[in-house]
Amino acid sequence: MTKSDREIMEILEAFDLTRCVHSAAVLAGCDSKTVARYVAVRDVGRDPLTPTRRGRLIDPYLEKVEELVDRSRAKIRADKVHERLVALGFSGDERTTRRAVAEAKTAWKAGHRRRYRPWVPEPGMWLQFDWGKGPVIGGRPTVLFCAWLAWSRFRVVIPTWDRTMGTALSCVDTVLRRVGGVPAYLLTDNEKTVTIEHVAGVPIRHPEMVAAGRHYGCVIHTCVPYDPESKGGSEATVKIAKWDLVPTDANLRGGYASFGELVAACWAFEEKVNHRRHRETGRAPADMLAEERHHLHVLPSEPYTAALGLTRRVEDDQTIRWGSVRYSTPDGHQGEQVWCRVEGDVLVIVGGTEAGLGEITRHQLSTPGRPRIVDAHYPFHDSGNGPKAPKVKPRTAEEVAFLALGEGAHRWLVEAAAVGAQRVRTKMREAVELGALFGSGAVDDALGVAAMAGRFADGDLVSILEHRQAQDTVMEAFAAAVADEAHSTQPGTTAWEGFGR
Repeated sequence: MTKSDREIMEILEAFDLTRCVHSAAVLAGCDSKTVARYVAVRDVGRDPLTPTRRGRLIDPYLEKVEELVDRSRAKIRADKVHERLVALGFSGDERTTRRAVAEAKTAWKAGHRRRYRPWVPEPGMWLQFDWGKGPVIGGRPTVLFCAWLAWSRFRVVIPTWDRTMGTALSCVDTVLRRVGGVPAYLLTDNEKTVTIEHVAGVPIRHPEMVAAGRHYGCVIHTCVPYDPESKGGSEATVKIAKWDLVPTDANLRGGYASFGELVAACWAFEEKVNHRRHRETGRAPADMLAEERHHLHVLPSEPYTAALGLTRRVEDDQTIRWGSVRYSTPDGHQGEQVWCRVEGDVLVIVGGTEAGLGEITRHQLSTPGRPRIVDAHYPFHDSGNGPKAPKVKPRTAEEVAFLALGEGAHRWLVEAAAVGAQRVRTKMREAVELGALFGSGAVDDALGVAAMAGRFADGDLVSILEHRQAQDTVMEAFAAAVADEAHSTQPGTTAWEGFGR
């Protein structure tokens, strides 16, 4: 029976008092052999409180177990070790093998444990960023771009649809403008958009990413391949962002109805983590960022062109093609190069402006066969798909005099030509002559009425003028008439004077 620590100490105390195994056994209330065993363990310098390990069936095979664990760097599975031991003649069960393998792995890891040194970042030195799997919106997966400014612990999370080169540079530019400066180094993972390949363990940078680093005045570094612990800050940012933003059973967050809801959720997440007290620094990251900005490099006024998106050329009809769909641009960019990128469900087009590179327009993404054309981009063209009205261009003195009457004359000419009116030039001369008699304004109004009513026969214009003149005379007379008691049409009460008599 195994003795407790207190019972073992009482046995040893009784032996030290009596110096006799039998006497100590009587005082401690146990067998003399038990006293002798614990005393012998103490005399050879071992801890008597540590249980004595008994022999096991697997002891003859422990060296083989340790060899397999060391060769696999503690990766081998216990069932595979058991298969090899059985082939060597081991007759024990798999449970015994699992215990032996677990002990061997624990011992191996203790001797090969990775040693860390606390990292004390300097302000304005390091910005880490990484990608994380985002929620699914409308059956389409999203990606979270997560950035972390090392000294201030300021975090930025930007949702995207993909992780291409243009998207990555656009997110980097957004982060730098949000923090208000450029650090000395950017640290990220070894993606193909950053590192093309490794030669003898040396990462070969993507030329576009190197050019972007020169534009912003920083150096882009990558972590050790397959070693995410070398950029633990961004890894932690991705983990925390996914905890809050991706719907799971743990946070019970519902799904997102649109990409805009995810953008708003990311902004709310940033406000929360950047304005609460950080456990390590004891201060809010937003407050520390105000200090770190003094150590950041000045941010270029214009973003790196690749960060603006993919290049497109504006055609003569003021459109560009994106995904086999035509999108219109404002006037003045024909033949020029613009940059296009997708932000959620919106296509953003950036081009040259008087103030430099800037956004010139944006469209909702469409599908082939459904172009996005904005009428405001074509101020000198009529909107709609119907037939265009003919342009009125006077060439003779008579035409100039007629069209000088006003807009009604323009409308009358267009409508008369459309219905095939006869003797148009003669009627135009008559209208000019009537303008001298009735006034240009009255004739122009009458021409507008005739155009709307479709009256283009001989005498129609004079008839309209005379009718409108007669109406005006009646209205003037009615306005001049003054009603008084002597001429009132209201019946009096004289007929009622004899009523009841």
